[in-house]
Amino acid sequence: MTTVEGLINGHPFRATLEPDGQGGHWLKVDRELREAAGAEAGDDVSLEIAPVAEEPEPKVPADLRKALAAAHPKARAVWSDITPVARRDWIQWIESAKREETRLKRIENGCDMLAKGKRRPCCFDRSGMYSKSLSCPVAEETSSEARQTRMAPE
Repeated sequence: MTTVEGLINGHPFRATLEPDGQGGHWLKVDRELREAAGAEAGDDVSLEIAPVAEEPEPKVPADLRKALAAAHPKARAVWSDITPVARRDWIQWIESAKREETRLKRIENGCDMLAKGKRRPCCFDRSGMYSKSLSCPVAEETSSEARQTRMAPE
């Protein structure tokens, strides 16, 4: 993941590009950004992007914040010392859990790993290349013309 800033149809924005699981990234253009840029889904737009000079602090989920507050002081010290990108990796690892029980276990294990000095979560594939846990959403196409265009031989 990397944070970028830029312009879409001349409207400024800041966003985090997500890994697509195939070695690239994708940009989520939510409704608010589409409306501000005067664009509809499927429109061609002008886009300018560049990496931000400094990665922003990620939003820490309430359950993780609470667990860190109650964790060993060493865990809090390591959390404070790691980079925003490393904190984002911890958060992504926790939030990628499919079940609530898994999420709670990852929070507990994460606090323990931080207390032991680990600066990155174990076994987390930040690229999505191996686990395919990260991928670009695919829009449903409604027109038969669009489907035929996509499916036409090259």
